[in-house]
Amino acid sequence: MAEILALVEDRLRTAFGEPDARAAVTFLGTDRIEVLRFAEGDLLRYATLGMSAHPMTDPTAVVADPVRGPRAELVLTVRGGLAPTDRLLRPLAVLGASPVVEGLIVAPGASLDVGEPLWEGAPFTSVLVAEPGGLVSDLELDEPMDPVHFLPLLPMTANEAAWKRVHGAAALQERWLARGTDLRDPLRSAVALD
Repeated sequence: MAEILALVEDRLRTAFGEPDARAAVTFLGTDRIEVLRFAEGDLLRYATLGMSAHPMTDPTAVVADPVRGPRAELVLTVRGGLAPTDRLLRPLAVLGASPVVEGLIVAPGASLDVGEPLWEGAPFTSVLVAEPGGLVSDLELDEPMDPVHFLPLLPMTANEAAWKRVHGAAALQERWLARGTDLRDPLRSAVALD
């Protein structure tokens, strides 16, 4: 486990440079989840470290496979200095622990909800999990382990999350793109959904 997390941290450092802050949260019955913050110009990137220590397991499986199964870490990017986004360290750690705590397999197209604003005053309580491979390339591990995917998180307003449940993740992403929505803006309002 420690070896995998060291490789994951190296991959994050290669992609984003040295983290300028880090925090750790431990939930009862789980391993520690860290959240690293990387500053790049006016962008702040927050990445989990610890979610990929174990493969995610289908909650209906009788026995969890300790080696095979999807592995991932989460990455959320926002513009810095506009909102108190460092408060999202705990919600992001909660999302990182969700595969163990709630038996979830986090995959592209999924919605994850923390039930409270991601940071103080945020219009977002949930995120859309986007496709990996853009910001951070997958980390291949020794066979038979699956690679670690670095999954971008896109904050959603309550209306966007409800619209996504009806129309799907691809339709919401197309709507954002068509309207020129700046998904890194921590103060943005919901995209027009008419």
